Amino acid sequence: MDTTTSLDGLVCVDCAATHDPAAAPRRCPDCGGVLRASYDAAAADVTRESLAAARFDGLARFSDLLPFPADALVTLDEGTTPLIPAPEFAEELGVGAVYVKDEGANPTGTTADRGTALAATAARDHGAEKVALPTTGDAGQSAAAYAARAGLESEAFVPTRSTFVAKAMTNVHGGDMSVVEGRYPDAVDAFESAMADDDNADWHSLAPFDTPYRHEGAKTLLFEVVEQLDWEVPDAVVHPTGHGLGVVGSHLAAEQLQEVGLVDDAPALHVAQPEDCAPVVAADDEGADETAEWERPDTLIGALEVPDPAGGALALDAVRDTGGWAVGASDDDALEAAVQLNAEGIEASATGGVGAAAARELADGGHLGSDDTVVLVNPVAGAKENDVLRSHLMRKGV
Repeated sequence: MDTTTSLDGLVCVDCAATHDPAAAPRRCPDCGGVLRASYDAAAADVTRESLAAARFDGLARFSDLLPFPADALVTLDEGTTPLIPAPEFAEELGVGAVYVKDEGANPTGTTADRGTALAATAARDHGAEKVALPTTGDAGQSAAAYAARAGLESEAFVPTRSTFVAKAMTNVHGGDMSVVEGRYPDAVDAFESAMADDDNADWHSLAPFDTPYRHEGAKTLLFEVVEQLDWEVPDAVVHPTGHGLGVVGSHLAAEQLQEVGLVDDAPALHVAQPEDCAPVVAADDEGADETAEWERPDTLIGALEVPDPAGGALALDAVRDTGGWAVGASDDDALEAAVQLNAEGIEASATGGVGAAAARELADGGHLGSDDTVVLVNPVAGAKENDVLRSHLMRKGV
């Protein structure tokens, strides 16, 4: 397995055991805990100048801060997505500046591409023949594309309510798909049953937090944001959150950027969830260390309808360690906020609207200052959720 010289190994977040990446393709072999990469900061040969010289190299330009060297990555030129000013929204919030990190500009229109690139690389290097995952939709399309690039097969387990675009493009990329009657937990059950089948012993899991590499890829988002702001750390980053890959990735990124001396501070990381499926918000409000499964998830924002997030405890850590908040937003408020950003020319998705609506709540609650720079993550291309946005406008009579 070809890894960077700066990678020390994989560390379990629960039992702290360290493992060789070549021997631990999934979770901790000792306790089943989530694994994260550990690095030797002194071995990372990365500076602001070296990054500027590799400006258009996508995720590969951060390879000294990642598990795999640039020439080993399975890549479709993901990353280097726009950071778009939203001055009208900033004025409404009463903050210094608002930027939208538009992850819809990734190859398959989703922020999942960042993590899938690394996870597909690891699967190929571990000798997998097929990758598999449960997904609300978009990550299945991403996995199919990157598996195709890596010469692997893929299988996505999706609920019936997953978007037509995600399901169709999963097949177009050559991926197999099991459409499961019901909601996302039913897709998870079907995935776990398939993974336990001896006939599928050569499958490699890309489920959230089942592999160390999806949250590793997610951290490149904050790397880019800080660089795009001329190495000024934003005051706040708002992550629409399902399993927690994005906010956990940004937490890892903030720690690593400080360890290698590229920045001195970390932004406040905020979790945004639909109020009708908000297990991280509920746990934060209760002061709990773990999330409890949401009993009756019922949100129009299907990408975020994850009642039992695999990274719930880690998302709570990210929020609390950085002085952030976990905030819920109603579907109507989220859709209206997305439409408002679109009126500024920014193609925000319904999923991105959850973050924008949460930012309004943060501002109203006095958690954003008048000089603050706020970054809203738009995790999915607006065009992938056009039916939800259009339906919202039709209900308004537009």
